[in-house]
Amino acid sequence: MRSEYKLVAENIIKYWSNPKGGKPQLVLNDVSISLKHGEIVSLLGISGVGKTTLFNIITGLLKPDSGVVILNGADITGMAGHVGYMMQKDLLLPYKKVIDNVSLPLILKGEKRKAARNAALPLLKRFGLEGAADKYPAQLSGGMRQRAALMRTHFFGGSTFLLDEPFSALDAVTKSEMHIWYMKLCAEMGLSTLFITHDTDEAVFLSDRVYVMSARPPEEGGKITGEHIINAPRPRDERFKLTREFIGYKAEVMNIILKNKNAV
Repeated sequence: MRSEYKLVAENIIKYWSNPKGGKPQLVLNDVSISLKHGEIVSLLGISGVGKTTLFNIITGLLKPDSGVVILNGADITGMAGHVGYMMQKDLLLPYKKVIDNVSLPLILKGEKRKAARNAALPLLKRFGLEGAADKYPAQLSGGMRQRAALMRTHFFGGSTFLLDEPFSALDAVTKSEMHIWYMKLCAEMGLSTLFITHDTDEAVFLSDRVYVMSARPPEEGGKITGEHIINAPRPRDERFKLTREFIGYKAEVMNIILKNKNAV
C-alpha cells in the first residue's frame, strides 16, 4: 500500500503536556494521510485542529507519540530536511538579494556561494523570477516574494512540498494567478504537494484530493473526518470555478465540514 505513495503519515498520535500538571492534551488522534507522486492534496479545517502540528511532525520538526512518516518507502519519522516546508510568511531575509535567498538551502548543505548561485540561476525563469536575481525582497510584489519562497523550498526539499497557507496574504487577483501558476509548475517539475488551507474554494480548485480535519469534541483531538476526490482534469483555469462540477465538489466538501461542525 505504501509503495503507491510518495509520502505517508500513518496513525499519527500527538499529545501536548499540560503546563499545570494535569492530563496531557490530545492534539492529533490517529491521523493518517497520503500523497501520491505529482498530486496536490489539501488539508482543510478551522484553526486549532492540529494541521500545523501534523505538518511539523511530517517535516521532522516534532516527533509523534505514536505513528510513522514514510517518504519514498523510507521511515523519516523525527528526521528533518527531507521535505520542503513553506509557512504562511515567506521569511525571506531582507538584507539578502533574491538569488542569495533562494540558494540559501544549498549553502546550508555545504555548497560554496558561487556554486549555489550558479545552481539557482537557471531556475529563476521557471519560478517567475527572471530579472529579479539582484533585487531585495522589499523590491518584490507579494506574488514574487511567494515565488521566491517556493523556489527556496524546492532547494530545501526537492520535489515534495508542504505548504501552510502560502497564498492567504495575497489579494484575490494575485492569489488566482498564483494558483494557476503553481499548478503549471507542479506539472512541469513533477512536484508533490500537501497544502494547508482554510479556503474551500482554494482547496477544490487546486487539489486532486481534499482531506477535511476537525476536532469535535475538542478533547478527542484533531482527526481526519472526510476525504474527497476532485476528478476535474488539468489544466484548470478560472472558468472551472463557474462550472456546475466545481460547485458540486464545493458543496460536497462543505457538507463534510458542516456535518462535523454540528456534531455533538
